[in-house]
Amino acid sequence: MPILETERLLLREFTPEDVDALAAVISDKETMRFYPEPRDRAGVRSWIERNRCRYKDDGYGLWAMVLRASGEFIGDCGLTRQTVDESDEIEIGYHVRRDLWGRGYAPEAARACRDYGFVRLGAERLISLIRPENLPSRRVAEKIGLSLWKEVLWRDLPHCVYMIRRP
Repeated sequence: MPILETERLLLREFTPEDVDALAAVISDKETMRFYPEPRDRAGVRSWIERNRCRYKDDGYGLWAMVLRASGEFIGDCGLTRQTVDESDEIEIGYHVRRDLWGRGYAPEAARACRDYGFVRLGAERLISLIRPENLPSRRVAEKIGLSLWKEVLWRDLPHCVYMIRRP
């Protein structure tokens, strides 16, 4: 059952059967080069389970991103609760399979998640935590209206905090 729909995409909850498709995204060294390391098979399973717990606890999390036309799994996008500088925030996160980069899927999905955060969750502001050298992800955040708010050390690594306030 889709949580969100866009012109080309559906966002739905992860299922345990998504392991192989998600591994094609978050086990890829290039896709995950701004993370401490790509996820191994156990890490992919944990990613899915952690988000399934978020659905129950928070009512949202990262969702599977699939093409409407074919049902093909191409990444994830969604909202997660994060603590930044001792403040609870809602983050927009996104990952797209590398062979599909540059086609506008990340901003399309992230824009829908931004709107969901404001309309459905009533958030006053949303953020994205992005490593400073991750220029493609920074461009996605900017395309959907976020702007650089501050820089922080988060999980022992420097991060740019992009933010947008409720319109």
